[in-house]
Amino acid sequence: MNNASVMLVFSLSGFSATFNYRTTLFSLSLLCYGLILVVNASLILTIILDRNLHEPMYIFLCFLCINGLYGTAGFHPKFIADLLSDIYVISYAACLLQIYVIYSYAMIDYSILALMAYDRYVAICRPLEYHSVMSVQRMAVLVTLSWLVPLCAEALMISLTSRLKLCGSHIQKLYCENWSVIKLACSSTAANDIVGLIFICFYCGHVLFIVSSYVKLVRSAFKSTEVRKKFTQTCVPHLLCLFNVTAALLFDIMYARYGSASVPQSVKNFMAIQFLIIPPLLNPVIYGLILTKIRKRMVFRCMIPRQRF
Repeated sequence: MNNASVMLVFSLSGFSATFNYRTTLFSLSLLCYGLILVVNASLILTIILDRNLHEPMYIFLCFLCINGLYGTAGFHPKFIADLLSDIYVISYAACLLQIYVIYSYAMIDYSILALMAYDRYVAICRPLEYHSVMSVQRMAVLVTLSWLVPLCAEALMISLTSRLKLCGSHIQKLYCENWSVIKLACSSTAANDIVGLIFICFYCGHVLFIVSSYVKLVRSAFKSTEVRKKFTQTCVPHLLCLFNVTAALLFDIMYARYGSASVPQSVKNFMAIQFLIIPPLLNPVIYGLILTKIRKRMVFRCMIPRQRF
């Protein structure tokens, strides 16, 4: 952190395109964040309070929603506050913290989605072994690793980024992003590039694992009507969530590296923040609507206060 005394604050130029309609954006952002909190918290509480939902698939879903709340907490409060401000800056320490939360959130998402794919593979392709393979102890270890590995990996990236000597303070985004900070460096970024590439390959491995799991699941689904029904009910929402997260991240990553300067700032802003808005909002809604067991329990809990009244 030697350069912290030199680079005290960063300016966020992405807000230049929001000035004329920031009141509208503030209202929509506040509403969106409120919805994210409500839908994720509702699903988390439903799973925690209902013992019938204490199964690996629902536990993994619970942690997926917790991660959604964690990731959005690193972006939305600062973003909403900035919409009402006339100065769009962030301190050096706060910038590194925001990078840590947002990037670790994205990595944890893929780790949990990989666990959910493995769980569905065992449940459908090896049903007789399911309870022995997905024991409570193994599930606890897998969940711990799905959080611990990304958190440690991103801590390493932040450590490397904090050692860079920066020659600029102008970030062309609505929030701090690792690639944007690295581009400001006037010292060698080879270590950051190598470690970043290793992590990208590692999480591409997660995607390949998920895809290979679903290839086997699809093959099994064609063998019987019962397996096909189970696949449709429990795997379709997982695939939708995977597509949701992957598409949103690809937009952001591809633009960060290959985006054209001629693209309007408003388009840049949308491409940069959609993975912090769409997945945390839609994932619990997708699961809540498609998974019958969760939908029934949520409706039941909503009906209890009315019956008492």
